[in-house]
Amino acid sequence: MFNSKFGSIPKFYVRAPGRVNIIGEHIDYCGYSVLPMAIEQDVLIAVEPVKTYTLQLANTNPLYPDFSTSANNIQIDKTKPLWHNYFLCGLKGIQEHFGLSNLTGMNCLVDGNIPPSSGLSSSSALVCCAGLVTLTVLGRNLSKLLAKYKNLQWDNVLRLDEVQAKLGISLEEMLLVTEDALHPEPYNPEEICRCLGISLEELRTQILSPNTQDVLIFKLYQRAKHVYSEAARVLQFKKICEEAPENMVQLLGELMNQSHMSCRDMYECSCPELDQLVDICRKLGAQGSRLTGAGWGGCAVSIVPADKLPGFLANVHKAYYQRSDGSLAPEKQSLFATKPGGGALVFLEA
Repeated sequence: MFNSKFGSIPKFYVRAPGRVNIIGEHIDYCGYSVLPMAIEQDVLIAVEPVKTYTLQLANTNPLYPDFSTSANNIQIDKTKPLWHNYFLCGLKGIQEHFGLSNLTGMNCLVDGNIPPSSGLSSSSALVCCAGLVTLTVLGRNLSKLLAKYKNLQWDNVLRLDEVQAKLGISLEEMLLVTEDALHPEPYNPEEICRCLGISLEELRTQILSPNTQDVLIFKLYQRAKHVYSEAARVLQFKKICEEAPENMVQLLGELMNQSHMSCRDMYECSCPELDQLVDICRKLGAQGSRLTGAGWGGCAVSIVPADKLPGFLANVHKAYYQRSDGSLAPEKQSLFATKPGGGALVFLEA
């Protein structure tokens, strides 16, 4: 297909995997670790550097139209989430990080089998692929970026992990602090202002983000309970993987089930369809099942014994997707199995 599109053959190929977050939902931006896994499904790009300064992008999927632009005048229209913008982000990120100009042109053909809009990072895989394509064309090694963390004053604490760090206590103890400090009933803006000794205007301008300034109800207790308990589950999950007891899969499954209940009841980031799918997966043989990805909603990830896999996939397809009303006709690859996959790679022609 590359030859028919560009009249030449690729010089190298780059792949980057999708990923699924096994456990640790909505806690990364609170400063806590999560436990994702690269999946076998990936994005693959065939690349040919060219002597012109033109970047030509094509996709094996006809739903995504061809695109070309000057390699040295990358413009990204943030108002339109077009597929090629993700590639341009990866290229532009490398360009800006290394302070590069006069980038060479290239012909690129993109392929992939990560289901889009499913919480499996298809767009991130494309961005990573594009960055690695750019580095390879430039002949540079991938550099590691180290983030510097600075302690903030108490009145500038932004994340829940900073509260724990300043108190110097465990996650389990933070759950007790949450019980003591917050009440289960929702807070209104006025009560928050009284607790912090600030005005409504200060609350809106200094603490709330633009998309939460008009919110009238804050479930602080429930959100904090989810974050601290989920952060603890991630560490428990990691410890079980490292120690590998005989009942490891059962224990990991229980943590995944607890995670889903907390997402559903405490963080309220599930939806009825996902709850139903998770219940079906558990009833049909999953040791554990939970929502993941895509913000509110997303997909379900289940841990299933290999010998039960064929029956599990067939039965879930029948129980969830082949319902009588036909409203959930699955797209291709909506339901699939994967093992932990490898990371990003460059394949060079021998």
